[in-house]
Amino acid sequence: MALWYDEVFDDSMRLGLKVERTLFMGHSEFQRVAVVETTLLGKALLLDDLWMTAEKDEKSYHEMIVHPAMTTAPKIERVLIIGGGDGGTAREVLRYADVEHVDLVEIDEMVVKACQEHLPEIGSAWDDERLNVVIGDGIEWAKRTDLEPYDVIIIDGSDPVGPAEGLFDRAFYEGCANLLSDDGVFVTQSESPLIFRDVHIDMVRVMKDVFDQVHPYYGSVMIYAGGPWSWTYASKGVSPKEIIDERVGFIQEQTEIYNRDVHLGAFAVPNHIRREL
Repeated sequence: MALWYDEVFDDSMRLGLKVERTLFMGHSEFQRVAVVETTLLGKALLLDDLWMTAEKDEKSYHEMIVHPAMTTAPKIERVLIIGGGDGGTAREVLRYADVEHVDLVEIDEMVVKACQEHLPEIGSAWDDERLNVVIGDGIEWAKRTDLEPYDVIIIDGSDPVGPAEGLFDRAFYEGCANLLSDDGVFVTQSESPLIFRDVHIDMVRVMKDVFDQVHPYYGSVMIYAGGPWSWTYASKGVSPKEIIDERVGFIQEQTEIYNRDVHLGAFAVPNHIRREL
């Protein structure tokens, strides 16, 4: 019998999806991990009872966190993904032939294994020889000084609680800036501009203290609270408007959401955010 599952936000809002069956349920040392099959959006991942991604909605998130950086960074040979245990961000990054090496640092091995088994439609690039999966703490990884610089760094973490809490502070951003090449691009998911408006604004402000170029951008992800979502693009000098024609022409033939117009339009900042920044 199908059941309804509601993600409750602050006792004032809930997002409910009808669940046909549970495919996986487990408790790691960090969080509760579940994969369920929903009526509307297909198979979906939940962490601590919060919706993370779903088959029929994931491209609106994964394409937008990846391609604005990958179509503007001068080089994309070395990429770091922190988080991203469902594999969707790595899949989009690895579409580019110029990519030579990707480090994916995910703290929770249970998330990776559950998604590899039950959500292979999202993480379809696990076997790509360019992908190096590291089960470890991305916050600690960002402190390393023994690594060759990355051309693109993507932070695909969850909300600022639990194991992801340290992904939202200045020390972490400074570590990522140190790992980034001089003409590299950094991107992070930066929360709902409505439901988590204060967190979003604070994140952008802190990044402005670390990077020369900081540009929040926006889209819609149905499965997340409130619908509107944000990411933030940062660099030491590269602008998100410096689109490389060959790359965007190549990738927009494959994507469902992302194209040149979506890219440019996403960087239009709503007035209520612009005034605060």
